[in-house]
Amino acid sequence: MIYYADSSFLVSCYLVDSNTPRANACLRRIRSGLPFTALHALEVRNAMELGIFRGLLPAADRAAAWACLETDLAGGRLVRTSVSWPLAFRLAVRLSESHSAVTGARSLDILHVAAAKTLRAAEFLSFDDRQRTLATAAGLTVGP
Repeated sequence: MIYYADSSFLVSCYLVDSNTPRANACLRRIRSGLPFTALHALEVRNAMELGIFRGLLPAADRAAAWACLETDLAGGRLVRTSVSWPLAFRLAVRLSESHSAVTGARSLDILHVAAAKTLRAAEFLSFDDRQRTLATAAGLTVGP
């Protein structure tokens, strides 16, 4: 089964927050590597940098978290994955037209769901309520 984790899930894997226990429990049941796209790289890095900006995260903790993420990339827990972005953007437009007025999904939320669909993921891992609602509407199983 292909799992797709959004950035909120991945951030909870590498920085301690209220969702970290659920993220870790979910990771224990997943045997395959999680796709890690260019969108993940940008969003996870930016979330960490914003944590520093907001005074919630010391730079040393960010560096340690990113080092753990890179270790997981080297070890196969995360797998660098290319997405056909033109295809994902076309699907994202359709998802926006069909669901944004009801779900309140933001552009990056929609892109993650479209990327998951493009990669033929079966389960979408997220702690973002709007994204979870959109993923369900798009036909994905949602966890954790």
